[in-house]
Amino acid sequence: MEKLRIGLAFTGSYCTYDKAFAAAQRLCEKYDVTAIMSETAASTDSRFGMSGDFMAQLEAMTGKRVLKTIVEVEPIGPQRMFDVLVIAPCTGNTAAKLAAGITDTAVTMAAKSHLRNGKPVVLAIGTNDGLSGSARNIGELLNRKNVYFVPFYQDDPMGKPRSLASDYASLEKSILAAVNGEQTQPILAGR
Repeated sequence: MEKLRIGLAFTGSYCTYDKAFAAAQRLCEKYDVTAIMSETAASTDSRFGMSGDFMAQLEAMTGKRVLKTIVEVEPIGPQRMFDVLVIAPCTGNTAAKLAAGITDTAVTMAAKSHLRNGKPVVLAIGTNDGLSGSARNIGELLNRKNVYFVPFYQDDPMGKPRSLASDYASLEKSILAAVNGEQTQPILAGR
């Protein structure tokens, strides 16, 4: 039996990278994982770490070069490279682009190319405006065919009352459910 082929895309929600990278490591131990980074994630150093270090860590985990340009990810659909594409973390900006059909980054082009084959895309939302400016886009994507969510929750209800984060402990479960055409429930994770 072949290993599940996972495209694992990272966007610029750097504050969630510790959880996302730990989950990525667990996935790499069991599945065939290829990492993708948005151009911003691949080139921006932040207080959470250096982009080059993140890229090197992903390449060490996967044993493959990180895909980081539109040209590199466009063949995902035509070549049927993955069984499932996971965007973890998925920023509010990326969610907005996906909801509007905008494909101007490596990650949004990867999603478009993958979705053309009717294959699942799993989103692990990480955004400070999930219950305000990004709420409409999340709602649109919740209703989109072949788009699934990792359960999410308010990560700091008192300090950041509109912020949402995903439950990375549920990432693998959410991926396996999406491959079977199912949304992990409940979508709103208990905390």
